[in-house]
Amino acid sequence: MMQATLTIATRGAGLYEFTDRVRGVCLGQGDGLLTLFVRHSSCSLLIQENGDPDVQRDLQAFFRRLVPPADDPSMRYLRHLQEGPDDMPAHIKASMLPVSLSIPVMGGRPALGTWQGIYLFEHRQSPHDRLVVACLTS
Repeated sequence: MMQATLTIATRGAGLYEFTDRVRGVCLGQGDGLLTLFVRHSSCSLLIQENGDPDVQRDLQAFFRRLVPPADDPSMRYLRHLQEGPDDMPAHIKASMLPVSLSIPVMGGRPALGTWQGIYLFEHRQSPHDRLVVACLTS
């Protein structure tokens, strides 16, 4: 078993690809199953298309419309407001999206499709250092 912790620095809300860093963790490790787990409750992990940046923009726009900031009139039912208007919506988004991923590893490489990339989806507006634990078992 191999374990590592990756720090993903974000600059605010958005999708941050870290596929190459995951490839580096898997390099030379043979075959197995890689589990990625983000240690925060206001961001998510995704495997998503990495060929067209419009995919990331459209995903962000969709989730902004689905779960607007707490100061939007449609969100007036929210009670957890102490950490700003983006905090509770970030928790809602993280509850709808995965916080862990399982990825087969073959020959020391994640078995991703041609256009698949691994992303941290930051739901908060402020920059954060997010910790992602990687655990590879054979």
